[in-house]
Amino acid sequence: MIDALHVHLPVLPILVPLLFAAVMLLSERRGIVVQRALSAVGLACLLAISIALVAVADEGRITAYLLGDWPARLGIALMVDRLNALMVLTTTLLGAACLLHACGGWDRRAIHFHALFQLQLAGLNGAFLTGDLFNLFVFFEVMLIASYGLLLSGGRGPRMRAGLHYVVFNITASTLFLIALGLLYGLLGTLNMAEMAQRAAQADPANLSLIRAASGILLVVFCAKAALAPLYLWLPNAYARAPAAVAALFAVMTKVGIYAVLRVYTLVFGGLAEGTPAAMLADWAWAWLLPAGAVTLVLATLGVLASSSLRMLVAFLVIASAATLFIAFSLGTTDTLAAGLYYLVHSTFVAAALFLIADLVRRQRGGAGDTLDRNGPLRHNALLGLLFATAAVSVSGMPPLSGFIGKTLLLDAVPATSMAWVWTVILLTGLLTVVALARTASQVFWRAQPWPDTTPVPAPPGRAHVAAAVLLLAYGIAMTAWAAPVLAYAEAAARQLQAPADYVEAAHATRPLLREPSP
Repeated sequence: MIDALHVHLPVLPILVPLLFAAVMLLSERRGIVVQRALSAVGLACLLAISIALVAVADEGRITAYLLGDWPARLGIALMVDRLNALMVLTTTLLGAACLLHACGGWDRRAIHFHALFQLQLAGLNGAFLTGDLFNLFVFFEVMLIASYGLLLSGGRGPRMRAGLHYVVFNITASTLFLIALGLLYGLLGTLNMAEMAQRAAQADPANLSLIRAASGILLVVFCAKAALAPLYLWLPNAYARAPAAVAALFAVMTKVGIYAVLRVYTLVFGGLAEGTPAAMLADWAWAWLLPAGAVTLVLATLGVLASSSLRMLVAFLVIASAATLFIAFSLGTTDTLAAGLYYLVHSTFVAAALFLIADLVRRQRGGAGDTLDRNGPLRHNALLGLLFATAAVSVSGMPPLSGFIGKTLLLDAVPATSMAWVWTVILLTGLLTVVALARTASQVFWRAQPWPDTTPVPAPPGRAHVAAAVLLLAYGIAMTAWAAPVLAYAEAAARQLQAPADYVEAAHATRPLLREPSP
């Protein structure tokens, strides 16, 4: 039994949430308590699987899994290495906190919440684990369809408008994704990423322009998912209007786009083609992404400064974190990749924590809600202020928490040729972020007015709501306390990512890929 589980470990992060989602749909009439119990059991199983996946990946080997034992290109190939194992574990840990918050009462208002939540986890894990570009599209759609339901459940008015914009934008991006896949399949004859890497390296020079055009369309799609300028305009309003537990879970969705760029443009395009014309396929992408990341970071920071609500401020911080990651990964050295991976995990947790804290503040401010343009009363300001201060120190990169470690490592790893402007952009935007967060803390917590005697006192924060925010902040504190092993894992993942030949070899080792001449 244990051996069978070990053999099938790569598919379990997808299969387990799908099975629990089906069971929850069939058992909805049994009440919310049963739904919550099933969600908790499913997430506990997924956490155990994710930890086992990281342990296997940390041994240094890349594992290939062929569903149905079909050869790659005909069937679905899943691949497990250090990078995607880390992403699956990050998603699971994030999901635990989001589920805890939702079980504080909001899940009663959302139809099919628990089933959609499991489907969302299945889509996210599938996107990280798949070794096939078409199935990346499939898991993107699973993830997005579930997110549509989560975002729009129980919504009305502004949330419905923001949700519809989110749906339309992502459907448009998905259409472009399909167009790019059709072009690449016609040119390379496969969508398995390992085999695409080989065929792109040996591509006919006459086809390189079309391959580059298709890769450019893909880049637009992935950057739209990751909210890179100018494709980020959909995100702030959608995330700010989403329910707190959903917005917190969405903190990892921009990272899916970043992961896709990192995977595809280190493996498929140019990964095996150094010294050939095909190498330009990746070089031009990274050369464009570096300044685009810097511009996005500046614009997102200005958005943080100009935000009129706490939730909108956090949404712009999500964009800023994605932009920082694009800068780190575009620099392309092992050290910047490792620093970026550490920062990726940190920024996911702290942004999610801030969404939950913003919801707590909104509930305890009465009519003022989470607005920043007017003062208002605030109950339990000491507790909420402490939570916000911890998250603010971390997200702004101030010592001693994980944000400081991530940014310091990144700045230290910047190549000398890019040091002047990268340091300027990151440090200046970091300073402006500190100013914005200090202003927010002063407005919401320091200047809080006494609660009016004539106004009903809100119920104290629910234990589940507070515990969820504390759990996310605890993840960041744990990353600070155990920074050395986390960084060692990130460095090993960065080195593995820079050796695409090992990925291709692992894909061949399980069962040879079908070999047909390129068209």
